[in-house]
Amino acid sequence: MTTLLAFVFTLALLIVVHEYGHYAVARLCGVKVLRFSVGFGRVLLSHRDASGTEWSLSAFPLGGYVKMLDEREGEVAPQDRPHAFNRQSVWCRIAIVAAGPAANLLLAVLLYWGLYATGVPALKPLLGEPLAGSPAALAGVRDGELVTRINGVPVESWQDFHLQILRHGLTSAQIELETRDAHGHLAYRRLDLGTVDRAAFETDPFRQLGLQRYTPPVPPIIGQLQPGGVAERAGLKIGDRIVAVDGHPTTRWDQVVETIRARPGIVTELEVTRAEQTLKITLTPERVNQGGQSIGRIGAGPQIAPELFEALQTEVRYELLPALWRALEKTWELAVFSLEMLGRMVIGQVSLQNLSGPITIADYAGQSASAGLVPFLSFLALISISLGVLNLLPVPILDGGHLLYYFAEIATGRPVSERIQAIGQRVGIVLVGFLMFFALYNDLIRLLSR
Repeated sequence: MTTLLAFVFTLALLIVVHEYGHYAVARLCGVKVLRFSVGFGRVLLSHRDASGTEWSLSAFPLGGYVKMLDEREGEVAPQDRPHAFNRQSVWCRIAIVAAGPAANLLLAVLLYWGLYATGVPALKPLLGEPLAGSPAALAGVRDGELVTRINGVPVESWQDFHLQILRHGLTSAQIELETRDAHGHLAYRRLDLGTVDRAAFETDPFRQLGLQRYTPPVPPIIGQLQPGGVAERAGLKIGDRIVAVDGHPTTRWDQVVETIRARPGIVTELEVTRAEQTLKITLTPERVNQGGQSIGRIGAGPQIAPELFEALQTEVRYELLPALWRALEKTWELAVFSLEMLGRMVIGQVSLQNLSGPITIADYAGQSASAGLVPFLSFLALISISLGVLNLLPVPILDGGHLLYYFAEIATGRPVSERIQAIGQRVGIVLVGFLMFFALYNDLIRLLSR
């Protein structure tokens, strides 16, 4: 229900904002608006205001439209002709069409402005021990280093770090990390991408580079037991400290996990301390398939003190005007990145598997709404940017396609012929249909592979 409600709210908000952009500028230009519709198809509910605009809710909810008075679509009374869309100057028509995507981008700016002004909880971009032999290990990345810049771009949170790694990893031969250690010493780590599998990089850039998030050392004390799991059946109890696994001393929980994972179905002896007593407990980790690999698991989790992770938290917050500037920067960065990704899909440098459709959007809407207000507003801003950018693409039937016609009209001094527009309309329908097919196909593949 959370997913459904979050998806409906997201869709309704973004459609209304987009179409209201068209509507508001059309009214400013003196154009008569006949209908403002949320959704397509048969009208379910409607209301006509004093200006003659019909506000309606239609049956098919994935979109909306603003219908304006236009002589190309039917007879217009002589007294209304000055208010027809086709009678407006080319600059007015450009403003009306561009206002929809601009409204989506403006919504993203306002959302980010509010978030940055009130403070966004985030994780610090702290790096853990890199994977052996990886580009990060070869570059000298060390456990506990804080990333401050990537290729000269400031990084404030783990989310920023992820975005910049993906962005620069797709366009650069190397990535330079500016880092500081716990003592404030500055270092530069240059990650060579020459040996990186580009296809795998798109889906898991951190693993391909060998980058890992820093986690503080957690003591090997049991804090959780799966009911009926291997650990509970063997006699382990909450509060037990594991001091050795098969004779190998342990001081951190991750050492226990690493050893257990490597022993699926193999009898293993744990040495634990409990109430000043030392006990030896024998168990056999159950065999579990994870990502095509067989690993061992005993059904136990660590005891984690909240203060261990407090040092990993940060808050990204600005004063009112700097927050607005940061919101503009963030919106611009994400819009440019979206365009770069779409361009690379067109030329085959990035897989079409990165396209997402309504199923994935609904899933993320539900997840972000469940996580809290800040994640949900961040998700809304991101989707609003994506919608704005998508509509600006120079594809007939999208706003960008109409803008292309109007710029051609400015260049040639005459409107694009109706024949060319009709051909463009067919091409646009095919292209958008192609994109929708792949987006839905990717959604279904992700859903079925869970």
